[in-house]
Amino acid sequence: MKHKILVTGASGAFGSLACIQLTENGHQVVGTMRSVKGKNEAISSELKAKGVALVEMDVTNEDSVNSGVKSAIEMMGGLDIVFNNAGIGANGILECFTASDIQKMFDVNVFGVQRVMRAVLPFLRQQGRGTIIHTSSCIGRVTTPFLASYSASKYALESLAEGYRAELSGFGIESCIIEPGGFPTGFMSEMISPSDTDRMTEYGEMSSLPETSINGYIAYVESIHEQKPERVAEAVLKLVNTPFGEKPFRTVVDFSGLKQPIENYNKALIDTTIAIYRANGVENLLTLNKD
Repeated sequence: MKHKILVTGASGAFGSLACIQLTENGHQVVGTMRSVKGKNEAISSELKAKGVALVEMDVTNEDSVNSGVKSAIEMMGGLDIVFNNAGIGANGILECFTASDIQKMFDVNVFGVQRVMRAVLPFLRQQGRGTIIHTSSCIGRVTTPFLASYSASKYALESLAEGYRAELSGFGIESCIIEPGGFPTGFMSEMISPSDTDRMTEYGEMSSLPETSINGYIAYVESIHEQKPERVAEAVLKLVNTPFGEKPFRTVVDFSGLKQPIENYNKALIDTTIAIYRANGVENLLTLNKD
């Protein structure tokens, strides 16, 4: 079955590659990005050449999201699947991030998702069928030094996805989460840094560790042959092509050693979630309405 798919964050590696693979496999795709000009002009041209339709949309602006979603639905003549993929990262000593620094990231990674969900769900609920896929992260499951602020945003996204999964199941809307490990893309080199540089000096030698750490990690993942962003796009394509109601809720994509521990954690959470839902008499919310 071929689907009509909306992909946010289409200018990034995961988003652009997913758009291309989905289109090449016969799906109708609209990708969104804040602007098709400037730094995005080259990737915009490539996506258009591959048959991907583009809509300018800023997930931090509610009017832009509502307008962009409306345009995408009109262009495709409907909507089946939403891939919430827009996101930004942050790397640095946690205390040195101001509240505004972290708010900037949450505005994309968390509030941006909520804006998109509020824009697409009336349509999906009315048609009684749909699929939502979220890009989270392996460090949306476990926190590592200097990346805690980014992890916090992905922990929040995971919680939103859990809530939507239960609340939308009766409307025939299935939810999925992709949890990539670290991949050698422009994402890591474009992370937000703390703006309170004065306070950073109080950490002495530790102040240089975030940059040293991320550079070392980039070099490490670059040395792993399979740790390529194409693997994430392939995982998205596999989810899209999996029959409705049979998709796993979480999919870990990693070849650096994180996959098995995170999957073990996810399995324990599944068992815990079922037990809690059962104890509260709402276990039925974990069952997707396929009618």
